[in-house]
Amino acid sequence: MTPNSEDLATNWLGQAGLRPTRQRVALAELLVGDGKHRHVTAESLFEAAKDKGAAVSLATVYNTLRAFCEAGVLQEITVDGSKSYFDTNTHDHPHYYWEQEGRVSDAPSDQLVIQSLPEAPEGMEIASVDVVVRLRKKADHG
Repeated sequence: MTPNSEDLATNWLGQAGLRPTRQRVALAELLVGDGKHRHVTAESLFEAAKDKGAAVSLATVYNTLRAFCEAGVLQEITVDGSKSYFDTNTHDHPHYYWEQEGRVSDAPSDQLVIQSLPEAPEGMEIASVDVVVRLRKKADHG
């Protein structure tokens, strides 16, 4: 028997050690219920939850996304220091930011080569390296 979207969401929460509250299950279902990776903003997830009839506030969506990140099942990608996107694929990989569309997608990891990083300052260690490649349409020079 194939697991349904609620089973997938509940298992995902369980792996993260998070209690499967009604709101968490509803949001997790929207994030991983079809087994595919996705990039969302708090606002887009809130709208999707409203469309599904889930009774969650925008504050609950923000708090739940933070809890998912802290549990390690979501990755936050920040663009322009203000706009946050949340990715269900937590493996290290680069992203494209589509400027005109205001969206994020995965970029091919196998084409990214980082040969060296600067040394971390004394008493610090590098926690992660985020790579966001910004895209925009070429200007028409015709």
